[in-house]
Amino acid sequence: MADLFKLGDFEEATAPNNPGAGSGNSATLLTGALRRKYNFGDRVSELNVAQDPFFRFLSKVSKRPTDDPVFKYTERRPSWHKRYAYVEFLGASTGPSSLPATMDNFESKGDVWYAKMGCDYSNQGNLQNILGQSVAHDLGATNTKPNFFLVGQVVKFPTAPAAGGMDYVTARVEAIDETTVAEYTELKLVTIKGCLSDDVPKGVPTSVATGAGTTTESEEALAPYKCYVIGSAYEEGSGYPDTWKDQPWSTQYGQTQIWKTAMAMTNTARATSLKYNSNEWARVWKEHLISHKWDIEQSLLFGSKVSNSDINYTQGAVDYCTNYGNIFSLDINTKTADDFLDDLSGYMDPRYASQSPTVYFCPTSVYNWLHKLGGYFKNNLEVSSQFRADIAMTGKKKVFGVDISTFSTPYGDINVARNIHLDGTDIKLLGIGMKNCAWRPLNGNGVNRDTSVYVGVQTLENSGIDRRVDLILTEGGMEWSMPESHAVWK
Repeated sequence: MADLFKLGDFEEATAPNNPGAGSGNSATLLTGALRRKYNFGDRVSELNVAQDPFFRFLSKVSKRPTDDPVFKYTERRPSWHKRYAYVEFLGASTGPSSLPATMDNFESKGDVWYAKMGCDYSNQGNLQNILGQSVAHDLGATNTKPNFFLVGQVVKFPTAPAAGGMDYVTARVEAIDETTVAEYTELKLVTIKGCLSDDVPKGVPTSVATGAGTTTESEEALAPYKCYVIGSAYEEGSGYPDTWKDQPWSTQYGQTQIWKTAMAMTNTARATSLKYNSNEWARVWKEHLISHKWDIEQSLLFGSKVSNSDINYTQGAVDYCTNYGNIFSLDINTKTADDFLDDLSGYMDPRYASQSPTVYFCPTSVYNWLHKLGGYFKNNLEVSSQFRADIAMTGKKKVFGVDISTFSTPYGDINVARNIHLDGTDIKLLGIGMKNCAWRPLNGNGVNRDTSVYVGVQTLENSGIDRRVDLILTEGGMEWSMPESHAVWK
């Protein structure tokens, strides 16, 4: 323990770049006797790295103090674009129990038929399934009943057309039965625009059926099966129509974590003037500040939201995205630009994600891979300055001291930052909507625990020597929301 407080033997130093110089013998050091300057100069080069890009962004743009170490927050997801359902069963009489092979008997204007409808999202918070995650809201699951259907609405039903046939049928809702089919809604319908009798009704896609496992299909792939409300139609003088109310709110919670970094030094050491860094206290203090931020960055990437033995841990980006965000695969040895665009098209579909990620963090290997994708065409195949590839690097900039490379894609620009903390992990790319996450330092009753510094004097037993102890203390936690705005490529 005493070694933490001593200056050490400043007559000696190692010479790692000179194998023949020994290891600590002052007679063989390259710089000579350390009490002589030898015109060595006053500056010693230091290695500076981009230490904490994620925490730096959070501190600058997404800091929202909290006054409770266990904080709650709400998410709101609108429902106007989610008035769709799937046809589970279809028949000519009430209580349909199968899906017919063709639209025969339902294809002509005025035909009356019945459809059992189900949804793949929760009506409590409008929570949807997430790409790459286990299906939580398959048809018939709790709180998936489509409550938005009303008498008088017009609904579009997709079909698989026969030769020359139409690819959808429209029908007006004549009556609704919500009492006999659990988490489904049964509709009585009358055909408005028909189809050929050989057209095939589209039912439930495999990826959202009961027991589907994992959501693997994008909104583009699911769209051909969705039956959308396309308006309403009423007769003159029919009176006030029915209405419905959604519940767009869901509640989450987070918790703060306490980080501590301590340093200690004797007053003798503090008062001694040295050669390279005159003030050893200032040098060690700076190093501890950097290591403190480094530790927070590591926690905010790889931490898990856990409470154990009265110790709280906050949730990191990798843990959140792998458990709740969209998951894609990325092998830089086999992934093509076309494959990557397919991922982006599913992830950034406006029917799915209301907001796009603002920053993509990646390890060095993927950082290089993206630059190769964006630079190969320009450097090797460019025929005109007005003609470029779908993925093109359009610029570089510094944001809060972090180098950002901007790549233009058909689905918008993506801002990529290299994060060396991801090197050596399975994480290839973290797409994070910085507007939907926040650093929440504990700050209440006039006490600010956001990187507080506590200074005191500690006397070691039986030593009779006062040794100054400074404690860098941070207490804060992460808030995450809207998982569809976050993604991870593994």
